[in-house]
Amino acid sequence: MLMQANESAVLVVDLQKKLLPAIHEGPSILSHAVRMATIAGLLGVPVIGTEQVPDKLGPNHPDIARLCDKILPKRHFDACAEGLLPALPMPVRQIIVTGCEAHICVLQTALSLLHAGYRVLPLLEGCGSRRPADRDAAFERLRAAGATLVTLEMVAYEWMRESSHPQFRNVLHLIK
Repeated sequence: MLMQANESAVLVVDLQKKLLPAIHEGPSILSHAVRMATIAGLLGVPVIGTEQVPDKLGPNHPDIARLCDKILPKRHFDACAEGLLPALPMPVRQIIVTGCEAHICVLQTALSLLHAGYRVLPLLEGCGSRRPADRDAAFERLRAAGATLVTLEMVAYEWMRESSHPQFRNVLHLIK
């Protein structure tokens, strides 16, 4: 089943400035999340961010925070336990997930979204953990639970559908 821009949202989980230095390939994770959120903005796809205990861990990195339509502070690892579900606009049914830590907050949130009936699509190059083995284990669990792993290019091209899309050149510039 192809992804539909009008049924999608991008969820940015805890890409906080203080956490990113500890994440394996943190700058690359942030870069891919920023590109995904930028493409979402160009195509009218909502972007929702979360921040894990922001009073202690600080805010999301400014490069991603400026692209979020809404940012939800949380204490639970699972953002669904603290208001994510009501924050998702209708008719969103597909959630592209990016963020850290893949094996904790991303995993628990994604599993709850799956349980709530959403189609969950973790962004391969946009999710990270301190250790690659933890990230890989999270992806294995998510795949087994019914999530579909995707790449930035898959999402962008499926959302646009054709090269005559009015934002094609702008999106292509972000991909290349």
